[in-house]
Amino acid sequence: MQNSEALALTAALLAAAGDLTRRINDGVVARGFEGRPAYGFAFTRLAPDGATVTDLAAHLGVTKQAASQLVDELVRKGYVERRSHPRDARARLVVLTERGWACTKAAEEAAADVVREWSALMGEGEVRALGRQLLRLAPNGPLRPSW
Repeated sequence: MQNSEALALTAALLAAAGDLTRRINDGVVARGFEGRPAYGFAFTRLAPDGATVTDLAAHLGVTKQAASQLVDELVRKGYVERRSHPRDARARLVVLTERGWACTKAAEEAAADVVREWSALMGEGEVRALGRQLLRLAPNGPLRPSW
């Protein structure tokens, strides 16, 4: 593959990822939740069992202070709550609230809407094949925002 082809491919992947992130966030907002894409990236780490601020910071690739500020914002909006950590008396566990889970469901619905559009454009088989290929490239993420 030529350098120009490689650059075009990487640009297309980044554009598709950015468009997907924007469309999921728009879908979440349209379903009555306020937020920004960083919320969804945080929710992927908090579901299903919660996480500490330190865990969340590592997941998002930010400082503990930045993760703590995000958690404060999510608490104010009713998406998460802090609880005592079951195994570490010094730590607090951040978990999704009922509203946080509802927001997560709205994001899943918005993502499904986008994939349905892709299937209409490319065909369901092509989209499934694309998914398999992308999982080969990045089997475990990380699923984090590009700040």
